[in-house]
Amino acid sequence: MKSKIVAAFICLLAISCARETEEKNDRIKLPMTGTWKLLSGTLIENGDTTITDYTKDRSFIKIINDSHFAFLHHGFRTGKDSAVFSAGGGTYTLKDSVYTEHLEYCNARDWEGHDFSFTVSIHNDTLVQQGVEKIAGSNVNRYNIEKYVRIKAPSAGTDK
Repeated sequence: MKSKIVAAFICLLAISCARETEEKNDRIKLPMTGTWKLLSGTLIENGDTTITDYTKDRSFIKIINDSHFAFLHHGFRTGKDSAVFSAGGGTYTLKDSVYTEHLEYCNARDWEGHDFSFTVSIHNDTLVQQGVEKIAGSNVNRYNIEKYVRIKAPSAGTDK
């Protein structure tokens, strides 16, 4: 009887280790973790295409760790009527090249609780994320293409 319990325990341990290794391998395939600066965004909605350059009068970063993501967006213009700010975050999954964000927190509260799946590719330090953003019961239904560059951590001993 003891040998059956030990055998069952060993099997469960092996399955657990295999799943953990599989999850780690999924994350290794695309090195998503880090801080990313959005360079450009293209929205295709109702047949219209809008391209936004995020290097001129605004800044947008996305921070990704092993289980969560967060984004911060703000404009550089000053004045009461020109303030631009948005932020959000949550958990994500990555399976092959399919990156799915589960938005748990967002200053646009109607976006909270929704999942958004994107196809991602990484070439050198450039990440391209593209997919449909759709929220049932709202006017949000668009194709979004975002191009990011990895922000390198400052070297030790430098002031930044």
